Amino acid sequence: MRRERFERIRRVLDRRQPDLTVVMERVNKPHNFSAILRNCDAAGVLEVHAVPPDHGLTLHHETSGGSAKWMEVHEHPDAPAAIGRLQERGFQVVAAHPTRDAVDFRAVDYTRPTAILMGAELFGVSDEALAATDLTAVIPMVGMVRSLNVSVATALFLYEAQRQREAAGMYAPPSRLEPDRYESILFRWAYPDFALRFDERSLPYPELGPDGKILGDLSAIKG
Repeated sequence: MRRERFERIRRVLDRRQPDLTVVMERVNKPHNFSAILRNCDAAGVLEVHAVPPDHGLTLHHETSGGSAKWMEVHEHPDAPAAIGRLQERGFQVVAAHPTRDAVDFRAVDYTRPTAILMGAELFGVSDEALAATDLTAVIPMVGMVRSLNVSVATALFLYEAQRQREAAGMYAPPSRLEPDRYESILFRWAYPDFALRFDERSLPYPELGPDGKILGDLSAIKG
């Protein structure tokens, strides 16, 4: 691990937002799913949540730009289950959907723990999911087209969230992650192959030095 590479990984992790996420409800086109992951990585999202379509989740690697390596993806059986778990953790769930009482997406307070719910390309957010969300928001449009591509819409929501959080100093160091979680993610990002071997043996990760070198003993995962 080159020191420059390790320092870049650490700078990115320092800005990850543990309380900003996206929930994808049956987004079924692989290039859209992958593009949303790329948007999330660019905005500093730490983890995303997905209700898989019937054919399952597929990543389009050229569209994702390798962002899947830096993102935790949690699958859920249905949207109400995903929403309920996030609300239990203190998240407000904002559905991107044109309901009668939807607010301008820029009027939402994204400095609160927030999950942005995006629906399937053709049908949008399901009625069951809408019934469980805290509020709905829309992107104002003045043209003939009534909706945007789901990955484009996600990017607009995320960059408004980033704008608000940057102004509130929420991307500034030190990291907002809990120390144990920070160190665990740092090791996985820096040494994914070693991390997999430690996980397979249910062993704790060794410590890393300030230059990214492994300080612990690797003998337990060799052979």
